[in-house]
Amino acid sequence: MATDNLPGVLYTAAGLRALDQLVIEEFGVSGLTLMRRAAGACVRAISCKWPGVRKVTVYCGSGNNAGDGYILAGMLAERGCEVTVQVVGDPGKLGADGAEAYRYCQGTRATLQSFSPAADAIGFSDLVVDALLGTGISGTVRPEYGAAIKAINGQSSPVLAVDIPSGLCADTGAILGHGVKATLTVTFIGLKCGLFTLEGPDHVGELIYDDLDVPPAVFDKVSAGVTRLTLADSLRYLPVRPRNAHKNQFGHVLVVGGDEAMGGAVAMSAEAALRSGAGLVSVATHPVHAAALLSRRPELMVKGFTDSAELLPLLARASVVVLGPGLGRSRWSTAVFRKVLEAVDTGEQQMVVDADGLNLLAMSPEKRSNWVLTPHPGEASNLLQDNRIQANRFRSVATLQSRYGGTVLLKGAGTLVYDGHTLALCPFGNPGMSSAGMGDVLSGVIGGLLAQGLPAGEATRLGVLVHALAGDRCAAGAGERGMAATDLLAPIRSLLNPAA
Repeated sequence: MATDNLPGVLYTAAGLRALDQLVIEEFGVSGLTLMRRAAGACVRAISCKWPGVRKVTVYCGSGNNAGDGYILAGMLAERGCEVTVQVVGDPGKLGADGAEAYRYCQGTRATLQSFSPAADAIGFSDLVVDALLGTGISGTVRPEYGAAIKAINGQSSPVLAVDIPSGLCADTGAILGHGVKATLTVTFIGLKCGLFTLEGPDHVGELIYDDLDVPPAVFDKVSAGVTRLTLADSLRYLPVRPRNAHKNQFGHVLVVGGDEAMGGAVAMSAEAALRSGAGLVSVATHPVHAAALLSRRPELMVKGFTDSAELLPLLARASVVVLGPGLGRSRWSTAVFRKVLEAVDTGEQQMVVDADGLNLLAMSPEKRSNWVLTPHPGEASNLLQDNRIQANRFRSVATLQSRYGGTVLLKGAGTLVYDGHTLALCPFGNPGMSSAGMGDVLSGVIGGLLAQGLPAGEATRLGVLVHALAGDRCAAGAGERGMAATDLLAPIRSLLNPAA
């Protein structure tokens, strides 16, 4: 999904309805005018993406999205394309603007026919357009529309989705029974939350945005609710280093974890903290890993311990504690977890809790303002004792933050960050990052940024962003398959030094 030059905010379906209402009622732009502008935006996208298109099939339902489709079909027919409109549902249920769009299409050379799922009734097209269902869908897709979606997905032609792929929930990114898999989606007025998370990225394809020339003042009147992260905005909070700087100005990160056979996790987290700019990085781990860690990265200060009481002087010196990478769930792990929570106060010290630290937290929940929690959906399910985390990721991250405090990031397609004030979504990252150690690197990056004085929300948002973009750089260079977590370390450093 292309995410360059897109607006920096995302809307729910309710927010989008409010925008539409304002445009029509307060700014005097008719619904039919918006339909014509939307159709024109799609025509421009088709001319740019598929200039040789001659035969087009347009699927239209019976809502406002269908009105866009009928006008688009008519415009393409007037430009000499052979256009067939597959009419799904009852055109008599169209609103006034949709009915006018339908009559316009009837007056062109476009062929309108009632949809039949039989393959020989559809035939081959150079391009298929999905204008079945818009953002107003609620509940499971009805059978007739499900059959049409199956027909669209069963064709080999590229697919353009008008505003949003049919069957995709605009709020959550869930597929409501059936969902169109588009090659290109042209979306209008406001970006929809569901385009960027859960199933959204797999169904949207390439994304183009058009504001339909609505007055800019419209956007000042409706709260977006979700911020779409961009690197330029997030880097503004990273302080410039003075020429006479010294290491103690950039914080001391202590990574705690690495039970037997899991020393790699603390190694990756610690090195990520170092590469993110922390002045000092220490590791407290099981004694069997100490020599290997020093051999791998001599800049680290490594302490092997068996008695959790040995942690106390290390914790006292640290400005940030990263707890959990490779921690495990043994008696040693539990003792370490409790000792860290007892020793780290809620004042100046910051914490990042990851991996088994989160699973141990789920067993004895508490709320703190000075930590960053970094669960994936499985860990989030343990923390909330709820297996419906993915049903509404936005609600889930807000519930986690309300229950546990601090700043929470919920990993996954469209990683979310919520600090109690700002809800943000990261639109970057790729499936190649679904490999061991990626979370350990992320926790180290966030720890390193916290150590440099960034507030927890800003550190987490920037950490998530550079981690995801580093993964995308790796994928662009050598492909997604086979990406290792340590491959991200060099691009993370580069991304945090944009002027270098």
